[in-house]
Amino acid sequence: MSGESMNTELLDTQAIRESLAEKKGPAYWKGLNELAQSDAFRDSVQHEFPAGTDVWEDGPSRRNFLKLAGASMALAGVTGCARQPQEMIVPYIKQPEYYVPGKAMRFATAAVRGGYAQGVVATSYDGRPTKLDGNPNHPATMGAADLYTQAEILNLYDPDRMTNITYLNTVRPWESFAEELGKSLESARENRGRGVRILTPRVTSPSIVDMITTMQFDMPGAKWVSYEASNHDNAYAGAEMAFGQMVNTIYDFSQANIIVSFDADFLQEGPANVRYTREFADRRDVNDYGDGEGYTPNRLYVAEASITITGSNADHRVALKPSEIESFARAVANAVDGVTGGDVAVDAFGAKQAKVEALVAAIAKDIKDSANQGKVAVVAGDHQPPVVHAIAHAIMGATGSAGNTVNYTGTIEAKPGKQTAALRQLAEEMDNGEVDVLLILGGNPVYDAPSDIDLAAAIDHVDFVAYHGLELNETANHAHWIIPAKHELETWGDVRAFDGTETVIQPLINPLYAGRSAQEILSAALGSPEKKTADLVKNFWMGRLGMGEDRGRFEKAWKNILANGIVPESAAPTISVTAQTDFSGIPSSAATGDGLEVAFRLDPTIFDGRYGNNGWLQETPKPVTKVAWENVVYIAPGTAEDMGLYNDDVVRFTMNEVTVEAPLVVQPGHPLGSVTVHLGYGRTKAGRIAEGIGFDVNALRTSENPWNAKGAKIERTGRNERVARTDEHYAITGLGAYSQERGTKDVIEQAEARKLVRVLNKAEYDVDPGAANEGAHVPGPNDTLFSDLPWEGERWGMTIDLNRCIGCNACLVACNAENNIPVVGKDQFIRGREMHWIRIDRYYKGNDLDDVEVVHQPVPCMQCEDAPCELVCPVGATVHSREGLNDMVYNRCVGTRYCSNNCPYKVRRFNFLHFAKLQYGGGDYDSLALGANPNVTVRSRGVMEKCTYCVQRISAARIEAKKKGA
Repeated sequence: MSGESMNTELLDTQAIRESLAEKKGPAYWKGLNELAQSDAFRDSVQHEFPAGTDVWEDGPSRRNFLKLAGASMALAGVTGCARQPQEMIVPYIKQPEYYVPGKAMRFATAAVRGGYAQGVVATSYDGRPTKLDGNPNHPATMGAADLYTQAEILNLYDPDRMTNITYLNTVRPWESFAEELGKSLESARENRGRGVRILTPRVTSPSIVDMITTMQFDMPGAKWVSYEASNHDNAYAGAEMAFGQMVNTIYDFSQANIIVSFDADFLQEGPANVRYTREFADRRDVNDYGDGEGYTPNRLYVAEASITITGSNADHRVALKPSEIESFARAVANAVDGVTGGDVAVDAFGAKQAKVEALVAAIAKDIKDSANQGKVAVVAGDHQPPVVHAIAHAIMGATGSAGNTVNYTGTIEAKPGKQTAALRQLAEEMDNGEVDVLLILGGNPVYDAPSDIDLAAAIDHVDFVAYHGLELNETANHAHWIIPAKHELETWGDVRAFDGTETVIQPLINPLYAGRSAQEILSAALGSPEKKTADLVKNFWMGRLGMGEDRGRFEKAWKNILANGIVPESAAPTISVTAQTDFSGIPSSAATGDGLEVAFRLDPTIFDGRYGNNGWLQETPKPVTKVAWENVVYIAPGTAEDMGLYNDDVVRFTMNEVTVEAPLVVQPGHPLGSVTVHLGYGRTKAGRIAEGIGFDVNALRTSENPWNAKGAKIERTGRNERVARTDEHYAITGLGAYSQERGTKDVIEQAEARKLVRVLNKAEYDVDPGAANEGAHVPGPNDTLFSDLPWEGERWGMTIDLNRCIGCNACLVACNAENNIPVVGKDQFIRGREMHWIRIDRYYKGNDLDDVEVVHQPVPCMQCEDAPCELVCPVGATVHSREGLNDMVYNRCVGTRYCSNNCPYKVRRFNFLHFAKLQYGGGDYDSLALGANPNVTVRSRGVMEKCTYCVQRISAARIEAKKKGA
C-alpha cells in the first residue's frame, strides 16, 4: 500500500506543541492525529469502518489471501472436507484411568525460550494440546505466562514446519542420515575429532549438555560453539569486571523499594520476565496500601534509549541516546556513597542535562535513605556495555542489597560469554578449511549473526553440514542434511530455569511430522541411532538422581517430577561475591562518530525473528508503539521536525555502508538525535507469514557494536507506505471529532474534561479514594428502557487491576488461543478490522511530545448491566444471560452492526471475511484445526464478536461445583 499521495495531510507538530504548552495541566492523548484532529482521525471516529464494507478494496491475489489465512489456527474447523491425521482405531481393553472423552486434561511441562524453561501447564483435548498457561509450581512463571508462551501452540501446529528428513532437497530416511553421519564422524575420529564442530543456540538442558560432553570426550578435538542473537555477552563481561568471574544474576523485586533500570526492559525480556513482572506488580497494588505496617510501594527509575514496557511503567523516566546511558550510570554511581563511576562530561546530556541532574539527585536521595538500605535493585540491559553492568553490581553491593534484592549463582547456560567472538572464530575456521563436519542443532545464525560474520559463505566450505530445527530457515538453506525437529510438546526433554531449577519436558501429542529430537541426533553421533528420546532422557535422569538400577524407586520419583513440573531442590546454590567499586580507570565504551545514533533492539512481539511465522504475534500490536506486521524506523518528534519527516514516510536508512528502505514512525517519548529499529524481520527463507515482511536489521549491525551504534543516515525517498498501527483504532467518541471547526486546543481540553483516563498517586488516593470516579455518571431510573432483570443466581464479572496491568499484551494473545480468534492480515488490519476481543489502549501523558509518560488501559467488553447494544439489535442476537453476562447468539446475528455503533467502548468486532470456508479450500492448513479450542465456536463471516469473559471456563467451573455439591 504505497504511493505518492498516501500522506496527503502533513501534521503540524509545532501547532500541536503550542496547544499542549498552553494547557495548564497534563493531557491524555493516544496519537498525533488525534491531537491535530486530522481529517483521517475525524473520519475514523465518525465512520466506524472508514474504508467501507467491501471485503477486498484492492483485490489481493488468492495466493496472498491464503498466505495470510494460514496465520491463524482458528481459521479451520474439523469438517468432512479437511484431511485428518492418520489415526489407529483400537478398542479399549481397559480405558486409561481418569480419561473422559471430550474432557480437558492438563499436564505440567515446559516451553523453551532462549534456552531457558518457562514452566507451563498444557491443556489437552483428546490428545490435542490447545492452550498453555503458567505452572504455579514453577519459579519462572508462578502460574502466569507471557505472550510468547501463550502463542507457542500456534508454532506446534504451524503448517510451514519441516516435515521430512532431506538430503540436498531429496527425502531420505533417518537410517540414511545416521549412516552418513557415522561415516563422517568415523573419519573425523582418526584426527581426534579436530574437524568436528557443534553449533547450538543457548543450551541449559542437562541431558544435551551431558551428551555433547560425552561426544567431546570421545573426540577431544571437537568444539562446541553456542550462539544466541539475544546473548548475555555484555552481562557476563560486566560480572567479570565487577567480581572477577561470570555469575548469574537473580533479582527479587518483591523486596525492592527502589528500582533503577539502565536501559533494561526486564518486564518484557529475559528468562525471568514473568516472575519479575509479578513481583514488581505486587509492590504497586493500590489495594495493599495501608495493609500491614511497613508496607512501601516500590519506585521505578528508568533511563532508556527506546521506549519500552518497563519505561512506560516507570515513576520517573528519561529518554537518552544510547551513548548517554553509560554516562547516566556513571553519574548515578558517583552520587552513591562508596562507588566511583568515573568522569562524566559537564554537558554529557545536552538538552536533557537539567532533567538528568535532577533525576540522579532523586535516585541518590532514595538510595541513601536508611529505609531503603538493602532494598535497592539496579538492572542493566543486555545491550549495554560491560561497565554499565559492573556499575549496577557495585551500587547494589554498596547499599547492602546483595542477598536480599539480588542473589548470585554460577552460570546456568552451558557455554556462557563471548558467544559472538566464538561464532566469528568458527566462521574463520570454516573459511580456512579446518571444519569437516558441522552439526547445527537449532537457531538461525546465518540470519541473525552480525553483518561482518559471513556465516553463509563459511558454511559452504564444509563437506558435511546437518541442520536440525522446526522451520526451513536461512541457515537450513545452506545445509546438506535437514532434520525436522520435534516441538517441545511432541518430545521428552529437560531444561533449566533462570535460577537453575530443572524442568522435565513431557510430550502431549505424537510427532505430527518425521521429526527428531536433539538427543536422538547426538545419540546417532555417539553410535546409537536406534535409541529413542524417552529412553535417553529417562536413563540420564536415573543416573542424575542417583538411583542406579532401582527402577521402582526411580519411577515413583519420576512420576512426582512430571506431576509438579520441576525437579525438587534443583535450583542453583547462591554464591557470595564482592564487587569492585572504582570504575574511574575504565574508559568510556560509548560509540563514536558522526550521524544519528542507532539502538538495535529485539522486537517486542516476534523477538529476534524466531516467532516471525506466528500470525498471532505478527498481528499483536507492539505494546507502546502499537505497530504490527512489520518493523519501522522510530524517531522523536523533534528529530522528525528538524529533518522534515512525517509518519509513513519511506526513508533510506544507511548504516555501515548498507542501505535499506523502510517506513518511518514519529514516536513520542523517543530520545532526540537517535533512531530505534527492531530485529526479526526481512526474512528471506521462512514460512509464508514471515517471508517478505519488513527489513533485515542484522545487515546493519556489526559484531563490534551489535546493539548501540553511531553513524546512521536517513534520507527521504518521496514515497509513503501505510504503517499498520492500532493506536487510533476504535477511538472512543466525544473527543470533538464531529466539529470540523474545532481546534486542537479545544479538543485537548474536551478530552481532559471527559477524563477517559484517570490517574491518582498514592497521596491523592489516600486523601480521596473516590476521586477515581470523579465525573462518572450515576445511573438513574430513567436511563434505560429495560425493566429490572431478576438476578437469582451468580453474577459473573471480570475485574482488571489497573495498578498491576503493565500493557504487555499477554492477555490479548491468550484470548486468541482460548477463543479461536482469527488473524486478518496486514491489509485488513490497516483498515481497522482486527478481531481481537480485548485491546490495550495506550495513552500518552504530558505537554512535551519528546518527553511523555505512558498509561495502559485494557478494554474488553464491559458486560454492561444495562447494555446499550441490546436495545438496538433487531434480532435479539445480543442479550443478557441469567448470570449477568452480555451474550452473543451467533446463529441469530445478521450483521447489522447496530450494536457496535451503540457501544460506547467500541469493543465489538465484525467478522468481515469467511475465514473458515476459505481455509477449508486452502488444502494445506489442516494441522491448524487440531489446535482449535473445541469448547468455542469457530465463527463464520457476517457476525459480530466480542469478549465473552471466557464463558466456557465459567461453565466448566459451575459444572464442577455442582458435582461437588457447592
